Amino acid sequence: MAFHDSLARAVALVGAAAIRWRRLQGQVQRTPAVGTAPQIPAALAQGRIPTLKMPTAQGWAAGQMPSAAAGLKVNAFAAGLKHPRWIHVLPNGDVTVAEALQQASGAPRTLFDHAMRATMRRAAALGESPNRITLLRDADGDGVAEQRHALLENLDQPFGMALLGDTFYVGNTDGVLAFPYTPGATRIAAPGRRLASFKPGGHWTRSLLASRDGQRLYVGVGSLSNIAEHGFEAEEGRACIYELDLRTQHCRIFAAGLRNPVGMAWEPLTGRLWTVVNERDGLGDETPPDYLTSVSDGGFYGWPYCYWGQTVDERVPQDAALVARALTPDYALGGHTASLGLCWMPAGTLPGFDGDGMVIGQHGSWNRSTLSGYRVVFVPFADGRPAGPPRDILWGFLAPDESVSYGRPVGVAIGPDGRSLLVADDVGDVVWRVGAAA
Repeated sequence: MAFHDSLARAVALVGAAAIRWRRLQGQVQRTPAVGTAPQIPAALAQGRIPTLKMPTAQGWAAGQMPSAAAGLKVNAFAAGLKHPRWIHVLPNGDVTVAEALQQASGAPRTLFDHAMRATMRRAAALGESPNRITLLRDADGDGVAEQRHALLENLDQPFGMALLGDTFYVGNTDGVLAFPYTPGATRIAAPGRRLASFKPGGHWTRSLLASRDGQRLYVGVGSLSNIAEHGFEAEEGRACIYELDLRTQHCRIFAAGLRNPVGMAWEPLTGRLWTVVNERDGLGDETPPDYLTSVSDGGFYGWPYCYWGQTVDERVPQDAALVARALTPDYALGGHTASLGLCWMPAGTLPGFDGDGMVIGQHGSWNRSTLSGYRVVFVPFADGRPAGPPRDILWGFLAPDESVSYGRPVGVAIGPDGRSLLVADDVGDVVWRVGAAA
């Protein structure tokens, strides 16, 4: 472990030197690439000196919490969890939370892999996964869950959840499972039925979103690697969103070329599917930006060949036909923000947020000169599309000097009362509740 820590520090120092050199050359982008027409700088020359910058996970001190927008207050809906990542609110008001963590798989391939693993452990982003879904119940409606139950245990890096009728669906890293569910139950003991299988490893989260008619599930499956550096064969069936027919169990790729599509949500006016995507690393602070986009059936969004439309990534062997049909995303979210959480928030859910829009949990960067993300933002919509700059809902997860993180926001969901927002914080081990200040 001491060797790994020393190696991580050495690589970080080299990365810091690279950052200083880039600043001297005027190559560090200080204006975030955000919005429908972002200014994305040209890719930096890569492959020489890696950038590795990630804060140490510290957690929250007693009485410390994130900052909220004017008119809002924040409190711990549930604390003392173990790496809570994703949230699902059941019809009866119970809240289920997937507790899971990335696990090391296989031997490190390079010195940088060694350093990256050590850095991720220091940042509480790698370790033993709890592999559990916890049920939280706020029976008295005071905004704090007074009951906590282990709904499901011994899972395999669970993430996405969905309840349709009497079936509770879970997105394990290696596939989708279906469990029998009784309203009000606090534990599911029956074994799950496997409906679909996916390759584990790499980007391990498997988010789930039910169709409006309850007949299908949409499943987000990220890539194995950054830019298919392990070969295209290893990436088959990855970097896409699947559509799973629950009646026939037929599973097909709905949209592809999405490096790591995590959160998904429906936009109610048009009925379109939207997702947030984590883009590739190694091209600069803001190149390319992570993004929020609508997803078309059969659409191709560029990975790994190109980004933000048809900007070719010169590091990747090219396929001109696929580049030619790559779609441009709808809305840039800034470089390396690790935008993971996504939910639709109707107008008036929170005071001061008087229009409809999408809420995004930005987990935060590890690979740029000035850290980005580490906040929860709101993107306003009009006529079914993004319509304005993002607004902060929750921030303060990162120390001002960027040395430590108190927390990192991931999943977001509208609270059971319809007048609050729940946020999973996988470093602070808390589910935060954001509501009206008075």
